[in-house]
Amino acid sequence: MRELAFVSGLVVLGAALRCCRHFAARKLGALTFLVASYFALYYIFDSSVLAGVVGVSGWFFLPWIELLTRIRQLRLPLENRLRFRVPPADSFFPHAAEAIDAMEEEGFEHAADSGWEWAGMKQFFRIFWNPEKKAIATVCLCEQEEVAFAFISITSKDGNGRIFRTTNFPFSPTLKCGPEITWNRVPCERSCFHQILVDHNRFLTRRRIPEDDLRIPDPDEVEEQIEGEMRRQIDHNLDKGIIRLTGDGHFRYSLRGLFFLWRQFIKDMVRLC
Repeated sequence: MRELAFVSGLVVLGAALRCCRHFAARKLGALTFLVASYFALYYIFDSSVLAGVVGVSGWFFLPWIELLTRIRQLRLPLENRLRFRVPPADSFFPHAAEAIDAMEEEGFEHAADSGWEWAGMKQFFRIFWNPEKKAIATVCLCEQEEVAFAFISITSKDGNGRIFRTTNFPFSPTLKCGPEITWNRVPCERSCFHQILVDHNRFLTRRRIPEDDLRIPDPDEVEEQIEGEMRRQIDHNLDKGIIRLTGDGHFRYSLRGLFFLWRQFIKDMVRLC
């Protein structure tokens, strides 16, 4: 009973910490769950350290359940086209209204409303552009089953075709990024467009990209550029062996790709837990 009470107390403590708003407290809550898992198997298997280690490591192998079931069966299209979509209601588009107002305050103009479906996820884009800042700004809503989240991206492109992007996208990418793209990831809690724009300008300064080297975006071509970027990324991942063709205009993840996704899942577990 003493061991049961100890493990139960750790679980209750972990749940309480996970409910806290402070980031460090939530991290400590996740660590408490790992400790509870260790001692649960440690006591069940007669004070076995090995069993406790298995209990902790089991959390990190949980993604393989989805990898070997749903994701291994995915067939994704080589050619994915953006289509016009009516903007969703603000209640389904977290922080979109605030972000769009901030974009307009910064001189960005509306360019397009588009969307597509990707790996079972619906994505809606509201795209803005600014000729003076030589940048494209996008607020995107992602919907998958009952889960929805929004993120902001700001993109600049230089005369050599290199792409520099700042985003608060909360997850690790599910495909390797091409060599022409340099990412600047900011914390997902940072949803203020003004601050993300400041981060983007600092990012360009750190990369020593002169403003004169940046291209003025064409609002009539932004959708084609998004589609072209996705196709180049697919080709890059085919070359790296992350995905392979299925012969019917689609592709699927290879064994190497499944291990790549597993590493990405682990990064998100550590970073977002």
